[in-house]
Amino acid sequence: MNEHDRREQLRSARPDTQAVRAGQRRGPEGEHSEALYLTSSYVFGSASEAAERFSGEACGNVYSRYTNPTVRNFEERIAALEGAEQAVATASGMAAMLTACMSWLSAGDHIICSRGVFGSTTVLLNRFISRFGVDVSYVSPTDYAGWQAALRPRTRMLFLETPSNPTIEIVDIARVSEIARAAAAILVVDNCFLSPALQKPLTLGADVVMHSATKYMDGQGRVLGGVLCGSSALMEQAVAFMRSAGPSLSPFNAWILLKGLETLRLRMEAHSASALALAQWLETQPGVLKVNHCGLTSHPQHALAVAQQRGFGGVMSFEVEGGQAAAWRFIDATSLMSITANLGDAKTTIVHPATTTHGRLSASEREEQGIRPGLVRVAVGLEDIEDLREDLARGLAALRD
Repeated sequence: MNEHDRREQLRSARPDTQAVRAGQRRGPEGEHSEALYLTSSYVFGSASEAAERFSGEACGNVYSRYTNPTVRNFEERIAALEGAEQAVATASGMAAMLTACMSWLSAGDHIICSRGVFGSTTVLLNRFISRFGVDVSYVSPTDYAGWQAALRPRTRMLFLETPSNPTIEIVDIARVSEIARAAAAILVVDNCFLSPALQKPLTLGADVVMHSATKYMDGQGRVLGGVLCGSSALMEQAVAFMRSAGPSLSPFNAWILLKGLETLRLRMEAHSASALALAQWLETQPGVLKVNHCGLTSHPQHALAVAQQRGFGGVMSFEVEGGQAAAWRFIDATSLMSITANLGDAKTTIVHPATTTHGRLSASEREEQGIRPGLVRVAVGLEDIEDLREDLARGLAALRD
């Protein structure tokens, strides 16, 4: 079977197969693993060929800022997993968010953003994108009348994250997509917490899916990366921004991310199972006021999570009695978990959102998002669950001291 026929076969392959094989083009050496192309530029056979490549009249590599075979392999694999026509990789998740704003928004436009998003997303919109004449409105993630009421004639984008960071609210993607479609706006969904292994927003009506590939796509806390997935028409605009502005994913990082994708579903299922078991246990512990994990039957959007997702994810948060001082005592008493703001790692991480990931927000902004002083976020890794339970128990014991 030739390379073209093999790629066509993979278009209809099942997700586990696509996660291992989609997007690869073997070179003349016949390599089995994906090749790593560490080159900044490419040599052309003639001046006319160079001119045709630069103008877009001929396909092929031009410059690694926006055309690189290893990065393209990663983009095509993610597009296959998300069910998208095309994907565009970026240097980080926030570079993907910047690319989305710069590609599809203009001065005078309006974006509606869910309040339940990563803190840096809010900072980017409020302090930087707004400088260029783009208005931003925020709505409660699950207030669908609020989404509708926030629409304006110049609304061009609706943006949400589900599950939300760090309070794990679940947004009905199909319902918000109907609101966006009626307003001729695009819906962008951050799918970082679940990955395409557990949720596919495009099938639910989203126009664009965004990821911080740094998280579960890598899976071992090694490299930064981001990606946007959607129609070829939308991605063409993103490529144009990438070509000029250059927030590019490095070929080496793309190669690492390709290796991470090969085990994505297996890892996501393991993360999800351990996180749910620990969340259920935490719900029964004194000193814990509330546990946020959409796999819990007590979660207000549990039924929606069951319908919309294929799993519940590895991130949970919980509020302890005693505010920030108690939350810090809890975190400092753990000895196995890593105190770091990253997530999606094989190693379990624990963090205090109000003073780290969302620390640049005002107190009122944090309160609106439900990020209270006593909130602790845990991204459950792949360690033995009993060791993790014992570590959380050390944190609980510190609350009683």
